[in-house]
Amino acid sequence: MRIIGGKFRGRRFNPPAKKWPTRPTTDYAKEGLFNILINTFDFSSLRVLDLFGGTGNHSYEFISRGCEDVTYVDKFPGCVAFVKKTAKELDIEENIKIVRNDVFRFIQQPQEPYDYIFAGPPYPLKNIPDIPDLILKNQLLKPSGWLVLEHNPQHRFEDHPNLLQVRNYGTTIFSIFTVSTSEEEE
Repeated sequence: MRIIGGKFRGRRFNPPAKKWPTRPTTDYAKEGLFNILINTFDFSSLRVLDLFGGTGNHSYEFISRGCEDVTYVDKFPGCVAFVKKTAKELDIEENIKIVRNDVFRFIQQPQEPYDYIFAGPPYPLKNIPDIPDLILKNQLLKPSGWLVLEHNPQHRFEDHPNLLQVRNYGTTIFSIFTVSTSEEEE
């Protein structure tokens, strides 16, 4: 795996393979997503939440491109240890808050909303369809913010009232949600 843009562009990182519970986003899909994001957001001003963070792939990409406020959440101790080690190696410890917690518990906790939330859950997770509503219900997303949910073709969100757009990169799909106008007014 590699960081595809910013000051760490080209930097490779290799998580331990033994019993590793992640499915990292492919470089092809990640590059497509970040091409959209770079034209939509000023990374230096974003507050980012990386749910089911795994290897930290998305967190590093945001920090590499100038983001200074990233929260990474994963419950697997090996992932958390790897991200702590990588953050130290990259000297980005002041830019990333690393949280070892179950994502569904974490999103229930009161906190300031985020500008951008990435959720890359394991594809076999049964409650993937619940993630957008849980995040929106708990007001974790700012009104102009985006929630990007990575999933496979088994899940479809075209009828979700908060769906902004869908980007398809083979078997990797990014459904992008935002806070609807009626929710902003509440």
